[in-house]
Amino acid sequence: MSGRTPGIYPGIPSAEYHRDPALGSTSLKTLALKTPAHYQHDKTHPKFSDAFTLGTAAHSLILEGDSSNIVIVDADNWMTKAAKEAKAEALGAGKQPLLAHEMRGVEAMRDAVMAHPVAREAFTLHAAEHSVFWDEDGLPLKCRPDAWKPGVIADLKTTVDANPYEFGKTAYNYGYFMSAAHYIDGIKAATGEDVKFIFVNVEKTAPYLVSVVELDDLSLDYGRQMLERAKRIYRECDASGIWPGYPAVEPVGLPLYASYQMDDLLGVPREIEV
Repeated sequence: MSGRTPGIYPGIPSAEYHRDPALGSTSLKTLALKTPAHYQHDKTHPKFSDAFTLGTAAHSLILEGDSSNIVIVDADNWMTKAAKEAKAEALGAGKQPLLAHEMRGVEAMRDAVMAHPVAREAFTLHAAEHSVFWDEDGLPLKCRPDAWKPGVIADLKTTVDANPYEFGKTAYNYGYFMSAAHYIDGIKAATGEDVKFIFVNVEKTAPYLVSVVELDDLSLDYGRQMLERAKRIYRECDASGIWPGYPAVEPVGLPLYASYQMDDLLGVPREIEV
């Protein structure tokens, strides 16, 4: 694998960044948490969804104050032929198609973020979506911070639930603990700068609540360990040319909660530790 020369590149378009073969956080999460076969498939089959399009539009408006890549489609939904054709045309041109009511939601999210003092500070006078490339023992790596200021990286997440007390579960389920560690370490490798990583979460529906959270050191330590697992898997698969999926046969047991439920139903006494 050969990636771009290590350094910081302010003006690379998103599509060009994603085409670069260096490993980013999404690829590393797939290698660590799924299988090498998933990684190989995802490399040539980019995923698109309405949620992804809305999130990209929100990033453009909030991070850069730019709506030039957003195409407003005059329809109530995406069910009509005309709406589907307009959507496909916009996506083919690398733009984000939104219904009028979706655009109003994105604007409301922007207003909510800018009304939050910490989020507003993170997304004011920042470097937006600079591409960072570095090398680790011959392995090309990359990241693309949403917003970068001296000492801090901010990542914007549009979500159905911005409750900070639920974020730990979300960070685990989506591998955000790995992403944060990857970005922190990447900026350190590229610049020597120590930064913290904050997540700015904004809900996609009224009242568009906002939260700002930062993962603790233990979470980041787990993230780094999982990143090492991903890199090891990549190197092994790259050397062998084999990118396996799931094991042929794997013995599994029922989840612990199911054992408890069946013990109760069967009247099996449970020892209680004092």
